Amino acid sequence: MSPDRLLGLWNRLGGTGLGRWLFSRLIGFAVPYSGSIGARVVTLRPGHVVLTLRDRRAVRQHLGAVHAIAIANLAELASGMAMLASLGPDTRGIVTEITIRYHKKARGLLCATGTATPPQVTGPVESGARAEIHDQAGDLVAEAAVTWRLDLRSNG
Repeated sequence: MSPDRLLGLWNRLGGTGLGRWLFSRLIGFAVPYSGSIGARVVTLRPGHVVLTLRDRRAVRQHLGAVHAIAIANLAELASGMAMLASLGPDTRGIVTEITIRYHKKARGLLCATGTATPPQVTGPVESGARAEIHDQAGDLVAEAAVTWRLDLRSNG
């Protein structure tokens, strides 16, 4: 999905609870693997996104906490939406590296904040984005540093 299309869709739908739910479902449809965790978009603007993830059986591991890979998926989605919302319409990106640090067991509603400030893209360049995941008490559950390879669509 192009950055202008992403923000345009958010601007049309994101103002109401039903619109945010529909937008989140459309993101899950556009990005099926990331959509598998069922994250909800709460806020989206260039360089910043807030997502929530409900703690439910589908994202838990055998010890009853949210699975580490579900958290990594949430972090990648948050960094990606923040990055994509910051790019020009002719720019695309792909993750080349993700480093995640887990601080505590994840239980309950999780809130992921993704941030990105990409450079002006005139050719292939790497740019970093971050994601922090907090629980309902505000405790830091995990943090991720994500490296994105950005390039113009016409450059391959």
